[in-house]
Amino acid sequence: MEGLDQLGKKLDMLLKKHTALEAENKRLKQIMAAQNKSVESLTKKVASLEQGMVSVRIGSATENEEEKDNMRHQLDSVIMEIDKILNTLND
Repeated sequence: MEGLDQLGKKLDMLLKKHTALEAENKRLKQIMAAQNKSVESLTKKVASLEQGMVSVRIGSATENEEEKDNMRHQLDSVIMEIDKILNTLND
């Protein structure tokens, strides 16, 4: 009889521990989800800032109109090539 009482107490203790661990697991998953959202938001912000920096560098690097026109022409040709590649991949 005493062995069954001890087994019952150990089982209750394990069940309480299991419940506590499940609650902690749920809490940690919520924290992870919030941190993942934060990381995603910060990554987007960094990408946006990098694009802005590139634009500023391009704008400041080109002093005269002829250089700007050449750069626009090069960018247009690169964009057209990318569009062709994307269209090919979509087919």
